Amino acid sequence: MSSVFVVNAGSSSLKYQLVDVASGAALASGLVERIGEARSPARHVAGDVRSEREVEAGDHEAAFAHVLAAFAEHGPALDDAQVVAVGHRVVQGGDRFDAAVVIDDDVVAAITDVAPLAPLHNPANLLGITAARAAFPTLPHVAVFDTAFHRTLPRAAWRYAIDRAVADEHQVRKYGFHGTSHQFVARRTAELLGRPLEQTRTVVLHLGNGASACAVDGGRSVETSMGLTPLAGLVMGTRSGDVDPGVLIHLHRVAGMSIDDLDRLLNQRSGLLGLTGTGDLRDVVRAAGAGDDHAVEALEVLAHRLRSTIGAYLAVLGGADAIAFTAGVGENSAPVRAAALAGLEGLGIELDAARNESGPAERRISTDASRVAVWVVPTAEELEIARQSAAVVEAARPPAILDP
Repeated sequence: MSSVFVVNAGSSSLKYQLVDVASGAALASGLVERIGEARSPARHVAGDVRSEREVEAGDHEAAFAHVLAAFAEHGPALDDAQVVAVGHRVVQGGDRFDAAVVIDDDVVAAITDVAPLAPLHNPANLLGITAARAAFPTLPHVAVFDTAFHRTLPRAAWRYAIDRAVADEHQVRKYGFHGTSHQFVARRTAELLGRPLEQTRTVVLHLGNGASACAVDGGRSVETSMGLTPLAGLVMGTRSGDVDPGVLIHLHRVAGMSIDDLDRLLNQRSGLLGLTGTGDLRDVVRAAGAGDDHAVEALEVLAHRLRSTIGAYLAVLGGADAIAFTAGVGENSAPVRAAALAGLEGLGIELDAARNESGPAERRISTDASRVAVWVVPTAEELEIARQSAAVVEAARPPAILDP
């Protein structure tokens, strides 16, 4: 057995998973939260063993010390797991990285250089990298970028129609995000269809508190809804998705809103929260069922944006073999899936209401006659990071020298 230790570091959190690459099983997982505060809640799960406690984690290195102590106390033994690499989720790779890469000082410098494109994420990812390299000094560390999968976007898709010199100087273009999820789900959907990935066209809908769509043609991202930042595209829990840029100019002029005010508006006070007062889709669905007009309207706005995106991506792909719903909302909300596909029968999409309502986590929810197959496919971003990390390490390993 060989495994990869997957790290997803936030500014005040450390999420981890130990993944058996061959089977795809999570051997252990956990989370340390509120790093830097007086007491940090820590959770560690290994098989049937679940440990929850509060620890002192003044920084990410201290958090890693508690993680290693949890493995020592509750298992599994890291030596027995034959860890071959530490894989790190890095949100923004800019235009420098089109694939996962073994981390060295030059890679760290490059991730730092593009941090202005993801100021809330890349610095936090770097904290995790620094702490993990100290905790696992003898293992190779691999950066797996959310943006890398979208580096295949054609220039017609990634280029914004603004002054070219300004855009190029400040690295303004569409980057896209959720790449590891889109890549995993597109591959898994092709397997479920029994088709080679290279001959499969799929629209992947990653719907969670953050949400994005991706048109995948032959395993390559050719269009995606998020842009320079994760703000663009679909309606999300607290994020607006697409708005007319002139709205921001208007609010600055007539409401006196500053850049910081507008940032908070679009990132923290918009989406479902801005429309209804709650960013939790479950609450919105319940309120809509009770007749709350704001909740009904919010679901209509959400579904309209989804239908518009699906139609556009079918045009980009020239038709599709499948649509795949994934992530928290995509996997669990039958009403959202139904609303997103309502009225699309003319495009060859026929939803089976019974299949949509219940069944195994991974299932086809379209009718047998539907020209476009619709699937619910649970995402596994940690597994995708583990697989890419193991592959990069294996490719970097020098060939064995055989005795003559």
